[in-house]
Amino acid sequence: MKKDKLKKYLKSFVIFTLVASLSVSISGCSKKEEFPLSLTNFCFDTTITITIYEYAGESEAQDIINECFGLCNHYDKMFSTTKKDSDISKINQSKTKGCKVNHVVSDVIKDSIKYSKKSKGAFDVTIGELSDMWNVTGDNPTVPDDKKIKEAIKHVGYKNIKCEDEKVTLKDGETRLDLGSIVKGFVADKLKSYMISEGVKSGIIDLGGNILTIGGKSDDEPFVIGIKNPFYNNDITPTVNGNEDYIKNNDEYCLKLDVSDKSVVTSGIYERYFKKDDKIYHHILDTSTGYPVDNDLASVTIISNSSEAGDALSTTAFIMGLKDGMNLINKTQKTEAVFVTKGGKIHMSKGLEQTEDGDVIIETTTSSEKE
Repeated sequence: MKKDKLKKYLKSFVIFTLVASLSVSISGCSKKEEFPLSLTNFCFDTTITITIYEYAGESEAQDIINECFGLCNHYDKMFSTTKKDSDISKINQSKTKGCKVNHVVSDVIKDSIKYSKKSKGAFDVTIGELSDMWNVTGDNPTVPDDKKIKEAIKHVGYKNIKCEDEKVTLKDGETRLDLGSIVKGFVADKLKSYMISEGVKSGIIDLGGNILTIGGKSDDEPFVIGIKNPFYNNDITPTVNGNEDYIKNNDEYCLKLDVSDKSVVTSGIYERYFKKDDKIYHHILDTSTGYPVDNDLASVTIISNSSEAGDALSTTAFIMGLKDGMNLINKTQKTEAVFVTKGGKIHMSKGLEQTEDGDVIIETTTSSEKE
């Protein structure tokens, strides 16, 4: 992979950072390897870093991580919209004829339909044509022609998807799928299951900013994950300044989360965007307008058990906005969220509480009592 491309994504992908360090060696491991062991690769057009802190399996820790990278490539071949022989490309090419796909692909599509229904269409994976049209992460992104956007919107709608077992059909021949808003979360969950089966007791999966933890820093101490400040070190500035209650441009992280065995996923306007005539155009598209979502939010972070759920819900809650998005999260069991507005104000869901030293902890009793 070319160095300039890697540098491009390294600059834009990091949503979170591990702000706690662990000891270099872990006692009781069956292999003479140094820990933590962290390796980085590139897949799904983003940077992937997998770290093992402690494990009790028979395989080499490095082999476990390399197998995870192999799984990423395996799933990328299924879900890619750019690889012509992927299952998603086959669906898009088959149009109204439909085609049989791997059961994994049909399962994720069915999950996406579930989130579309839950959000009343705010979350929708039939935005393939719009995504290609905007090409936010391309070398020379531009604002598409308005007429073309309006034409593409006519073919967006999750109700155009028909799933019968492993056969997927698009009722509208011009509809195209793009599962980028859910697939990384699905893959992260699969990697975690595999790593646990290999005896991993403590680790971090960082799939392009989708953070999934295995265990905690220790049996009685969580990992500490920082939520990126949307306004730090980029072209985006908060619309409100000078108030101590608002985060400032020079603060790299908004909050620190204490998590164990949790997924932490963020969607925001600062992740992937371009600037044109002093206006920011980001990658989260409003399916009702065809343009990037324009509301009062800068980012939404979801804390949940499942990375797939976190992936879908972070996008969904962002599109729905602060009021409706927060209502959705507060009604979703074992799921919490941090909303950051364009003004720099932080809003947290009912099950989160900030400690005296600034860390945010999950109040599991409150969270489990959700409707």
